Amino acid sequence: MGFLKDTDLAIAAEDPALASRFKDLSENGNSTCSAKFTESIATMPSTSLIKGSCCSPMEMKRYVEQVNGLARYRDIAMIPSDPYDIPAGIAQKMMPYYDMKLTSTEQPTYDYAMANSEEKGPCCCQCWRWKVYGGLAKYLIHEHGFNGKQIVDVWNLSDGCGGAM
Repeated sequence: MGFLKDTDLAIAAEDPALASRFKDLSENGNSTCSAKFTESIATMPSTSLIKGSCCSPMEMKRYVEQVNGLARYRDIAMIPSDPYDIPAGIAQKMMPYYDMKLTSTEQPTYDYAMANSEEKGPCCCQCWRWKVYGGLAKYLIHEHGFNGKQIVDVWNLSDGCGGAM
């Protein structure tokens, strides 16, 4: 477990499988913030995975918080259970929702999330995650009746930029 900081050893001891997944994702990511990468998602096999962080190194403590927090949304298949291991098929389904126009009663919910999420949007930059998670928010608002606080929660837990919040 030499890849872990001393503070992460207790977490790894509690959940060795999650620590192993963290190691794999933090060392073998394929995600970038480039426009070329965003465009490539449409042609990826739907079973392929978009892995790792795009801006900063992942942090074990935050990763565990995110995965555990996202578990409460496991009944909604379109919410990735791991923000650093996203099925391309989900990304492909959510990206078109980004361009969907919300109704006049739905738009304030999205606006609330934009103003109140940690990143002031679905991601720290307008990359593929911005489109995927922006689309996911519109899907959740339109199809599942999510409110602004719920979107903020999903976005904050799904932050894939790396680092701590």
